[in-house]
Amino acid sequence: MKTYTYTEKKDTRSGFGAGLAELGRTNPNVVALCADLIGSLKMDEFIKENPERFFQIGIAEANMMGIAAGLTIGGKIPFTGTFANFSTGRVYDQIRQSIAYSGKNVKICASHAGLTLGEDGATHQILEDIGLMKMLPGMVVINPCDYNQTKAATIAIADYDGPVYLRFGRPSVPIFTPADQKFEIGKAIKFTEGTDVTIVATGHLVWEALEASKALHEAGISAEVINIHTIKPLDDKAILDSVAKTGCIVTAEEHNHLGGLGESVARVLAQHRPTPQEFVATNDTFGESGTPAQLMDKYGLNSEAIQNAVKKVLKRK
Repeated sequence: MKTYTYTEKKDTRSGFGAGLAELGRTNPNVVALCADLIGSLKMDEFIKENPERFFQIGIAEANMMGIAAGLTIGGKIPFTGTFANFSTGRVYDQIRQSIAYSGKNVKICASHAGLTLGEDGATHQILEDIGLMKMLPGMVVINPCDYNQTKAATIAIADYDGPVYLRFGRPSVPIFTPADQKFEIGKAIKFTEGTDVTIVATGHLVWEALEASKALHEAGISAEVINIHTIKPLDDKAILDSVAKTGCIVTAEEHNHLGGLGESVARVLAQHRPTPQEFVATNDTFGESGTPAQLMDKYGLNSEAIQNAVKKVLKRK
């Protein structure tokens, strides 16, 4: 069994900052906008090197989306930056009407997503954003798993012509993907081969899935782990090929089970290959204040929860 290790932890938002800075050096059409959260979004380096290509909008997120949409008309590639809650729920009407409806080339970059925002609590911990954004026609939805993948995704979406929602987080998490990786929108990555169960994970839950697969291997269960960094468009083939072999699946995400990755996978299975499925996700609830580790444990978004879901779904094969 192939195993993954790490030597360093880093927040995925820093991967975004590094990718944006690199785009500042290589793509003169890239511009950045922020809603008074430069430090939190790690946009400092881009601003230092390209002050004339940065717009501080202030705490006016709806205005930021409208300005970003306008900038695309002149050929610019705007990257907006604020917390995921303010990047989606607060400005949904502006995104729908001014960006998605006309297919504007805006990159909506959202930090502090999910429960792992931590101590700021439920008002800031959005667990509905993937559902909100994937329902918009033409919107690409990306949720990378570590620093390196977030950096690669940030660079890759500049070459994609159309609206993108890029979701990343606040806490330091293991770096376990290659620094030189090529990010391909809509292409899942198989991390481990398995024959008994498929584990499909996104974002921070990918590392937890890999940890779960090691523990399951020791218990005699062969798990295939797939990283779905792009939730829309979904890599249907990767999912269907895997469950054809394993016969059951667990989906894992730091998001509400309503509207998230798990429901997208369930649609694919219902249409093409009905398969027993278990969900590791929050259960129709808001979050609360706490450390990221405390919250992930309490809400069942960790390796242990994935292992339990695997054991449950195996009984349904």
